[in-house]
Amino acid sequence: MKELRFISRYVRRHALQYILGIAALFAVDIMNVYIPQFTGEITDGLEAGTIGMDGVWKLVIWILLLGTGMALGRFGWRFFLFGSARSIEKELRGDMFAHLELLSMRYFNEHKTGDLMAHFTNDLAAVRMFLGPTVITAFDASVMLIMVLAKMMFYVNFRLTIVAVIPMLLIMFGDYFYGKVMHKRFLEKQEAFSGLTDQVQEAVSGIRVIKAFVQERKELAAFARTNRNNQEKNLGVVRAQALFMPLLDLIIGVSGLLTLLYGGYLAIAGEITLGQFVAFNQYVAMLVWPMLAAGECITFISQGMASLKRVTVIFEEKPDIVDSEDVKEIEKLEGEIDLDRLTFAYPDQEDIPVLEGIRVHVEKGSTLAVLGRTGSGKSTLANLLLRLYNTRSDMIRIDGHSLYEIPLAVLRRDIAYVPQDNFLFSDTLENNIAFGAELRDKAAIYQAAKNACIHSNIMDFPAGYDTMVGERGVTLSGGQKQRSAIARALLKDAPILILDDALSAVDTDTEEQILHNLKENRAGKTTLIIAHRISTIQNADHILVLDEGHGVEYGTHQELMEKGGIYRSIYEKQQLEKQLNEEGGGIE
Repeated sequence: MKELRFISRYVRRHALQYILGIAALFAVDIMNVYIPQFTGEITDGLEAGTIGMDGVWKLVIWILLLGTGMALGRFGWRFFLFGSARSIEKELRGDMFAHLELLSMRYFNEHKTGDLMAHFTNDLAAVRMFLGPTVITAFDASVMLIMVLAKMMFYVNFRLTIVAVIPMLLIMFGDYFYGKVMHKRFLEKQEAFSGLTDQVQEAVSGIRVIKAFVQERKELAAFARTNRNNQEKNLGVVRAQALFMPLLDLIIGVSGLLTLLYGGYLAIAGEITLGQFVAFNQYVAMLVWPMLAAGECITFISQGMASLKRVTVIFEEKPDIVDSEDVKEIEKLEGEIDLDRLTFAYPDQEDIPVLEGIRVHVEKGSTLAVLGRTGSGKSTLANLLLRLYNTRSDMIRIDGHSLYEIPLAVLRRDIAYVPQDNFLFSDTLENNIAFGAELRDKAAIYQAAKNACIHSNIMDFPAGYDTMVGERGVTLSGGQKQRSAIARALLKDAPILILDDALSAVDTDTEEQILHNLKENRAGKTTLIIAHRISTIQNADHILVLDEGHGVEYGTHQELMEKGGIYRSIYEKQQLEKQLNEEGGGIE
């Protein structure tokens, strides 16, 4: 199976630990089967009067030595086998995280965060149990079963062994059906847990919206349904275990009863000694573990394979965005951008182009502004420049090179990007601003914050730059989050800067100051500003107006005003709104 081929790569790295662990486990099993034999010899010797106290103490010392050896061996196999399983779990978790970072935006658009979190927690835990306890249980049970049966047949009595073992053969048939049921039910359980995790994550992230719209009862009811489904799927697993384990106990009890009846008869008839009868009953008791282990092993295997299948699916996912075969050894971008009939539709909506026929030339060191109504394709244009999505190789060129010829690491290193959502990590303000910087320089961090007009706000906080911003920057205002994100981009000092509606939450005075700082500090570098307000972009070298994915107007502010088209219409509406706001009344 492909899942086993996948996990075998990790197991091979820890082959020595597994070998040492299995060797220790094998030694423990060998020592274990001799204890009933020594007990039987003591019993027979005392009954026949053929052994004195010296002989008893000699065998007792052997039993103590075996017990000490078993204790050391148990420590050994636990250390090596459990340790190896934990190490593989850590490596899998690290590799999975690294693989997720390689995957394209399409994957994250199609998969929920809660589901991915479930893979990192429950699924990897089940895989660990499959690689640790399952190996131990399967090997130990098999070795114990073989050695105990051999002792029962050759040291005690072959016929008595057959009578004791016949009921246990029923377990083999039950194991097959139990395994199939457990695999299906555990897969359903893991999927239910993914749904539960995703709902909790989404509710916690959107708690402010839930409270603002007074939807606590509705969300509680939705969570109750998901929680109930998760409970039912877990109970499905428990019911299967609750049915199988008592059946195991019943079969083992029947075997023990037959042993007492037939074994007692053989002892009375003189075909076996009293010591052999005592030893045989101990051996039957030792068979309980392999029988119980069979059920546990099937459970672990079923759960582990179900989770391993879910994990393998993630690793099989290939990124859409990778360095192409035509990639060149480009070390640095200069900032000249050409869009040649740029057309793009999202993969799940290929019949509906978001951008169509866009043609623009942006000289190095100039500022291009993009204006348009909501849904006109402005943010998509920024995503395409970053190559978060693929388009035809000849449609976007930077410094004369197709995007496919530029190494992804260079492309994204040399483009600083401030997205609309202004994501901040749950960390200090200083760490958030320094996130994309190659070198950590406090003076540069402070200067970037000053250029983004956030430095004075930060200094007003009691902890200053050490202020924790909370999850997604929840403790900051919208404008403070935007300016912190701008500072992060400015600190990067990249040849190309993209601001995607990054000034929408700041007042006009602050906006003017930030734009002034950009003009002074980014001389000779290319800047792309996406905005809704004309006041943000009117001083740009060129302005592109998008409407329903088409580039309908292009030119300077003055040229577009003279055309009297969409740009002028938007300008006049915004001026009217500004005038009404200044008069203090607004529209009643």
